[in-house]
Amino acid sequence: MSLLQWEDRFSVGVDHFDRQHHVLVDLINELHDAMRAGKGQQELGGILEKLIQYTRVHFTNEEEWMVQYQYPAYPEHRASHKNLTRQVLEFQRQYKDGTIGLSVQMIHFLKEWLVNHILGEDKAYSPFFQAGRSK
Repeated sequence: MSLLQWEDRFSVGVDHFDRQHHVLVDLINELHDAMRAGKGQQELGGILEKLIQYTRVHFTNEEEWMVQYQYPAYPEHRASHKNLTRQVLEFQRQYKDGTIGLSVQMIHFLKEWLVNHILGEDKAYSPFFQAGRSK
């Protein structure tokens, strides 16, 4: 059973970003499922690495649009991206060092962060990008 189901309320009205958000949801579910199945550290580490790499691609894409369309909340949004990136890289470092394991709490943190980020900060850019693209 998936940890997180895609819901229409997650759509930001920009197909490109909705598709990327779908991938992020899928990667969080893949990580959760592998952890629940007791997969080894190497497999879990590989999924975590995929999630980190894809998140970087997604954040870069969003930030490029924010610059292109001169989104006024860009500095705050970028700071939110940087904060999550720092936290997840620290999780990864500790996981690789063996000082922490992947836990339900960590997976739920990632899920909650993604849901709250999409429904809050990402939804805020939706009308701005849609208006900018229609000019």
